[in-house]
Amino acid sequence: MYLKASSAMSLTFNGFLKSCALAALVIGLAPSAADAAPRKSTVAKKSAVEHKRVVRSFAAGKRRSVVHVAAVPARPSYGQLAGLHSVQDQLDLKSSVALVIDQDTREVLFSKNDSAVLPIASLTKLMTGLLVSEAKLSMDEMITITQDDVDTEKGSRSRLRVGAMLTRGELLHLALMSSENRAANALGRTYPGGMDAFVSLMNAKAKILGMKDTRYVEPTGLSSRNQSSAHDLALLVNTAYNDPMLREFSTSPGHQVAVGKQTLQYNNTNRLVKNPGWDIGLQKTGYISEAGQCLVMQAKVAGRKLIMVFLDSAGKLSRLGDAERVRKWMEANPNVGPSGTTVVRQVNS
Repeated sequence: MYLKASSAMSLTFNGFLKSCALAALVIGLAPSAADAAPRKSTVAKKSAVEHKRVVRSFAAGKRRSVVHVAAVPARPSYGQLAGLHSVQDQLDLKSSVALVIDQDTREVLFSKNDSAVLPIASLTKLMTGLLVSEAKLSMDEMITITQDDVDTEKGSRSRLRVGAMLTRGELLHLALMSSENRAANALGRTYPGGMDAFVSLMNAKAKILGMKDTRYVEPTGLSSRNQSSAHDLALLVNTAYNDPMLREFSTSPGHQVAVGKQTLQYNNTNRLVKNPGWDIGLQKTGYISEAGQCLVMQAKVAGRKLIMVFLDSAGKLSRLGDAERVRKWMEANPNVGPSGTTVVRQVNS
C-alpha cells in the first residue's frame, strides 16, 4: 500500500523529521522541498502536534481528511499474460490450467488448457524428492544449511538459518510437506556430483518419464524457468505415488524438527490433508508470481483414484476451491468417462 503524494512533496528529513513530515502529508500540510530546509525546527514542532491530533482524531472515529490508498498491482502470471484465464469451463475453475485423470484407466476426465507450458513453482520439489528417494541415500546423514541455500532468486525467507543441521530425511520431509526452499536446495547441493549433476539428473528423469514439455534449472521451483505442462505433471505424480516415503512426507499434516536449541513446528501447505472429506495419497503445492497458485494431488474420490493438476490459479485459496469443485463434480457424476462423458461401468462382484 502507498500514499499518493504530489511529486513536489519531498520527505528528505532524517529520523524524527521523516515521521513528522509523513503526518503533515496526511493532513495536507507537508512542506515543499523548496521550503523544507530553512524551516526544519518549525515544521517538526508543528508536525508533531498535528500528528498527535490526527492520531486522536482517527482513534475517535473523526477522520478529518481523506487519504487516497491504492493497492500495488500484483505481477501478472505467465498464464494471465497468455490470456489463459479467459477460457471458460463447465466447473468454473479459477485455475487457468486443469487436468483430471483416472489413475487406473489413464482416462482424461476433465481438461482445460492442458497443453500449456507454464512455470510450476514448488511443484518442482516433487521431482527433487523423487530423485533423492530413488538414490537410496542415507536419510540419517546430517546436512548443514549453507549460504548457498539462501534464496537469491526471490528473496524468500526461511526459518532454517545458515549453519542449521538436519538429517537428509528431515530436509526431504520439510521440502515436500511445507515447501521449504533451503531444504530443497540443500538436497540438490549435497547430491553425489553436486548441484549441476542433480539438475541434469532432474531433466534426464523427466525425459525417461515421457515429460516432453518439462525443463528444470534448479531444485526448489523459485526460478520461473522451471516449466512443465499438466500432462507431464500427471506423469510425475503417478510415478511419485509409487514411493511410500513421498506419499508419507507430502501428506503429513505437520512435523517438528530440532534445530540447535529450538524446536520448530512446520505445517503442510495444503490444508486439505487435514480435511476428513479427502483421501489424499500424495500432494504438492507451489507458488511464485509467474506461476500463480499451483497444486497437484493423487486422491481417491467417489471410489476412483484420481490425479489432479491445477496450475496458475488466481487466488490464494482458489486452487483448493478448484479441487473441491472437482470432488463434488465427481461425487455427483461417479460414472464420468473420458473428457467428461458419462459412461456405464460394470462393477465386478
